[in-house]
Amino acid sequence: MSSRTHYITTTDRATIGGAVRGDGQPVAFVHGMLGDGDLDWTPLIGYLEHQFACHLPSQRGRGLSGDHPDLSYGRQVDDLVDYIDSVGEPIGLVGWSGGAWQALHAAAQSDAVAAVAVVEPESIGLAGEQEQAAFAAAVERARELVSAGDLTVAIRPLANFVFNDKEIVALEDAGYLDAAARYIPNLLSFLQQLMKYMGRGGTIGDDPTVLGAISAPVLVLQGSETKPLAAASAQHVADNVPNARVGKISGAGHAAPLTHPEELAEALARFLATTRQPV
Repeated sequence: MSSRTHYITTTDRATIGGAVRGDGQPVAFVHGMLGDGDLDWTPLIGYLEHQFACHLPSQRGRGLSGDHPDLSYGRQVDDLVDYIDSVGEPIGLVGWSGGAWQALHAAAQSDAVAAVAVVEPESIGLAGEQEQAAFAAAVERARELVSAGDLTVAIRPLANFVFNDKEIVALEDAGYLDAAARYIPNLLSFLQQLMKYMGRGGTIGDDPTVLGAISAPVLVLQGSETKPLAAASAQHVADNVPNARVGKISGAGHAAPLTHPEELAEALARFLATTRQPV
């Protein structure tokens, strides 16, 4: 299988890069809030690279992408749109967790998107007061631990918010949390800018207006053992996207790309095959 890298330079001079593995119909994979393109998707890609050209772009300041002070949600969606448009042909999008919303928002903007699969979309904007308070406490605790200089511990409050106990053990054993810990300062900066963006009236992907503007077919995938917020978020997408279907990954929680890559790859391959563009 071929392997290469794909880079773009944005209008504000940020470099966005991603590994590209495999050949065939292009599909871009948008990582979650903790990791990067390679870290979040490598376990899955081995099952798909024989069918698809798998693009693994990373957000600003992560993976192959250069750092930049502007980490705002709107800017990062623009980065994704620029990246997929640069591929030059119809492309599938797969987004996980927070990256799912960026994929949906990009799909509402770009005619290049042929299909979208979102895995465990989770938005704190759809949470109740108790969940929002728990998330705010996790962010504050992470800030305290970053200030103390312990990144490997700082990732734990945020990981505990999204993953169940069984997944935490699996991700610790796999070394995922330790590897992702280096991005915690970047994530905290992103969250701070996100709050300002929303305070100025900016919308994120869970806006029904955004979801209603998506014309591409959408697959919403969730784990059968996911937490209530992720389940509610997935239902919100299914209820508001005109052409959406829903599927489940049996036995998985929020970490399906890492803990159930083969089962997830099978579901994605079936969906993407039905939306394959004519050559």
